[in-house]
Amino acid sequence: MRNISILGSTGSIGTQTLEIVRANPDLKVCAVSCDRNITLAEKQIREFKPEIAAVYNREAAEELRLRTADTGCKVYAGMEGLIEAAVCQSADIVLTAVVGMVGIEPAIAAINAGKDIALANKETLVCAGQIIMPLAREKGVHIYPVDSEHSAIFQSLQGNEKRSVERILLTASGGPFRGYTREQLEHVTPADALRHPTWSMGKKITIDCATLVNKGLEVIEASWLFDVPAEKIKVVVHPQSIVHSMVGYADGAVIAQLSCPDMKLPILYALYYPERRCLDIPRLDFWDIMDLHFEKPDTVVFPALDLAYRAIGIGGSMPAVFNAANEYAVSEFLAGRLRFCEIPMIIQEAMDRHKVIKNPSVEEIIALKEGFRN
Repeated sequence: MRNISILGSTGSIGTQTLEIVRANPDLKVCAVSCDRNITLAEKQIREFKPEIAAVYNREAAEELRLRTADTGCKVYAGMEGLIEAAVCQSADIVLTAVVGMVGIEPAIAAINAGKDIALANKETLVCAGQIIMPLAREKGVHIYPVDSEHSAIFQSLQGNEKRSVERILLTASGGPFRGYTREQLEHVTPADALRHPTWSMGKKITIDCATLVNKGLEVIEASWLFDVPAEKIKVVVHPQSIVHSMVGYADGAVIAQLSCPDMKLPILYALYYPERRCLDIPRLDFWDIMDLHFEKPDTVVFPALDLAYRAIGIGGSMPAVFNAANEYAVSEFLAGRLRFCEIPMIIQEAMDRHKVIKNPSVEEIIALKEGFRN
């Protein structure tokens, strides 16, 4: 039996993880968490019978506590609740799929408690990679990537020496506005930006894909995960989302991971690594595919990708500023208070005025986000 704690159980990754649990009787859910979707959280508690549930919104937590009083599940609130779920004593692995910088503190708590991490919250490494990775090594904790691209890189690295890696080729779908001009982007709406051509994801990540911010975050995350300098990580636009990423080696070989786009594959691989379990998803039919298309990203129309490279190049607190500014800008765009093309402008302005902290603490990283709220 493998016990898992799922942070963000009501979101896209969380619900797909629970589909995997339903299909694998040797998986047991010991903790779940949500922001405020307590209707779904209650259903999950009754079906999967976790020991712990955490609700980030404190008022919603109290209501869930009343609704589930007959279940024996302990309901916790706020950041303290997320940390309780992350350090659940019976958990073997913590799948962290919360959105944004809120995932940093629970991840650190889980690592300190000796829990392996299945990481779907890229902001954890983007903002605090300099803290997370050394801590994981110190505690002997494994971090398994859940993002499809990072899982593909992880799979493509198996059986090869790190010193032979020449480059990492990180694929991107290009989002819903691939091929647009800057003038066309002036008129897009949140509804337009939420129509991702190949993946079904939460709102924030979908907007990040449309701006190419998500790919920038993934470059930073890959640099920390695989201990590779950012200049060795290249982004390749691949609109079919069949090649999920590639690794180039010193002898000229390129090893890639291909599959139909389905997040259950990287989730399953992270939970059972190094075992490959049977998964009921569509198989690739190469006679139907016929050809695969690749192109360079347009960083003139989508400047956020270059800003991400600039952030990781500067280092210190700058990647956290890149991320915090984006979180603020996306929320403003979704609320109708900001135009789509202004998102990278907000990020650049924040980076330009930031005084870099060389080795920021967790508290200093969190304070960067709080600064945008004020």
